[in-house]
Amino acid sequence: MSANFTGNFTQQLPIPEAAIERAVAVMRSGRLHRYNVVDGEVPETVALESEFAAYMGARFCLACTSGGYALQTALRAFGVSSGEPVLTNGFTLSPVPGSIAAAGGKAVLVEITDDLVIDIDDLVRKARSSSARVLMLSHMRGHIADMGALMDAAEDLDVAVIEDCAHTMGARWGNTKSGAHGIAACYSTQTYKHINSGEGGFITSDDEELMARATILSGSYMLYGRHETVPAGDVFDRIRLETPNCSGRMDNLRAAILRPQLAELDRLVDAWNVRYRAIEEVLGTVPGVRLPRRPDQETYVGSSIQFQVPDLDESEIRALVEACLARGVELKWFGDAEPVAFTSRYDSWRYLERQSLPETDRILSSLLDMRIPLTFSVEDCREVGRIVGDTLAKLRTRGAA
Repeated sequence: MSANFTGNFTQQLPIPEAAIERAVAVMRSGRLHRYNVVDGEVPETVALESEFAAYMGARFCLACTSGGYALQTALRAFGVSSGEPVLTNGFTLSPVPGSIAAAGGKAVLVEITDDLVIDIDDLVRKARSSSARVLMLSHMRGHIADMGALMDAAEDLDVAVIEDCAHTMGARWGNTKSGAHGIAACYSTQTYKHINSGEGGFITSDDEELMARATILSGSYMLYGRHETVPAGDVFDRIRLETPNCSGRMDNLRAAILRPQLAELDRLVDAWNVRYRAIEEVLGTVPGVRLPRRPDQETYVGSSIQFQVPDLDESEIRALVEACLARGVELKWFGDAEPVAFTSRYDSWRYLERQSLPETDRILSSLLDMRIPLTFSVEDCREVGRIVGDTLAKLRTRGAA
């Protein structure tokens, strides 16, 4: 095999025409701010929150400026105080520990398993040793832990779970949608997520006081009565004067762009998973490649794929990444000591207390990651998998020589 791949790993699908039309209508009105409405008008933000709450089966939904803002706001709304320990995965993206720092908390990192999910045994140990009362559970790269076992452990420990669902919008564990297990869930609509408004996010919850606080924190002033997916006014009466305004509202323009995409989300999930399985099938035949196990209970969203090559050392992994890139295939390596673009390892987050995670270190040392844009055809995905396998085989042949 000598062909190179010419696809673009950062090219998203175009925004749907229906979304463009809605966005143009908002711009023509001039009423981009969610509280700038005329009599009888339902703002795009309110309609989007109602539609997302219905999709998730949640009582309450708040649209905000980003997934990272949603994370820190959920923590603040829960009542995390300065210096309070907050549990989270050792393998995640930097906005997750960043949100804990922004809320004033102290991140306590938990080991992961070879299947890239949080290690529940280590979670129990860290929860007991730290006396943490909240877990920011990151479904990193769309891998979902055994949520039955995890929620049983959280209940025994009296630990509240806030779910980071940036990579699992549209996913399920069993019959339960990802984000419906904990006290709150946070989602992202950043360009590389499952629906695209450039930046944006949601908080969902069935907890009245948490969502009332989140709404005030988002910058509702005293206009919370203009929301539909929030608690009743008496809940706000209890907390409105003691909760700060940390402005992070979504605007009507982004909401208009998202609504038609949300209506298509399940179809997009199916399209991602066909592509994921095409790459998985090819990589599954490559000697030395280990793919994470996907449990039968997990309905995932395959917008990226991860695999390990445990027998390669650091120089060989760097050579593999460089050789694949020369053939048009972009891999990211989570074992790199230096942050690269969006990818970083937990020991590079030096605003956290130094922590030792030997199992996570072992796993990340050989963990590679690849984005799967929906602009790729299924055959493109097979070709990408073949290039990775062929490049790895040639690397091994040179090493043996």
